[in-house]
Amino acid sequence: MTIEQLTKEAIELLKSLIRTQSFSTEEEKTALLIEAWFKKYDIPFQRENNNIWAFNEDYTEGKPLLLLNSHHDTVKPNTAYTKDPYDAHIEDGKLYGLGSNDAGGCLVSLIALFTYFYHQKGLKYNLVIVTSAEEENSGPNGLNSVLKHLPEVDVAIVGEPTLMNLAIAEKGLVVFDAVVKGTPSHAAHPNDDNAIYKTIETLQWFKDYKFKKVSEVLGPVKMTVTQMSAGNQHNVVPAEVNLVVDVRVNDQYSNQEIYNLLKASAPCELKPRSLRLNSSAIPKEHALVQAGIALGRSTYGSPTLSDQATLSCPSLKLGPGDSTRSHSANEFIYVDEIKEGVELYIKLLEKVL
Repeated sequence: MTIEQLTKEAIELLKSLIRTQSFSTEEEKTALLIEAWFKKYDIPFQRENNNIWAFNEDYTEGKPLLLLNSHHDTVKPNTAYTKDPYDAHIEDGKLYGLGSNDAGGCLVSLIALFTYFYHQKGLKYNLVIVTSAEEENSGPNGLNSVLKHLPEVDVAIVGEPTLMNLAIAEKGLVVFDAVVKGTPSHAAHPNDDNAIYKTIETLQWFKDYKFKKVSEVLGPVKMTVTQMSAGNQHNVVPAEVNLVVDVRVNDQYSNQEIYNLLKASAPCELKPRSLRLNSSAIPKEHALVQAGIALGRSTYGSPTLSDQATLSCPSLKLGPGDSTRSHSANEFIYVDEIKEGVELYIKLLEKVL
């Protein structure tokens, strides 16, 4: 099948995916659409929950394994939509619809890429494609749940909208629940241990704190207080103030190291919700990156989180579409971006396979 035919079929698959609701944990019907693609092309596949994966036909023991991954779940449409989020239609060269940009265009382009190489013999890498669920909510039944079924992965391409530029590093994430404690009292009486007033110093501490290690690609660690709650009636000084702290971690720290540093010095109690969403990177010297550079693509560090966070191998984030459109109202991807995506993915792998 030609690249043009595969691309045309990929765009039709994306339209079907857009028309099918697939919120995180509710991807059963889009999984069936992906199954139908593999059946159409006589590609054996496996499925667990709403994750589907397949290996290339000439899989050979002992070869390094290249993972191709993107997700088919979406967030819920926001209230600012003026178009039907499930009406997949092309207007002025734009394919509109929920999940078109994040990450449907990447997903179908990678499926087309895998299909293109599926029958080829003598590749330097074995290939596995995982079309995963629960990426948007970092759920337990996403890519992370599939990895135990796969041989050790040597390198991965994660399909997320990057304008087909090379995201060679991605920040990790730790969310902390913090508590500033004080002495509860009646508002009419003196209280030198008011938890709300003590929070002023704590907020200033979080605002001013600087992590020493700065990444060449990802820059500094970014820490932001994003939520605060306290009290339940006007005449009672509360016993505590609860904060939520969002920390975007560069590739110079593990999430555990971030926790250890903050636990030792923060002026409040801290508890991480999870430490598993670490930063990720691939050396600029890696053959995949060099192949992309040779194709005229630029490198950068990504501030947004993806399924890369579940991988322990070098991984490259790369895909058609623009990250700034993700989760936006009237989400779209240019049809030409998908065409370029399939073509560039194939040219990239031709240089390394």
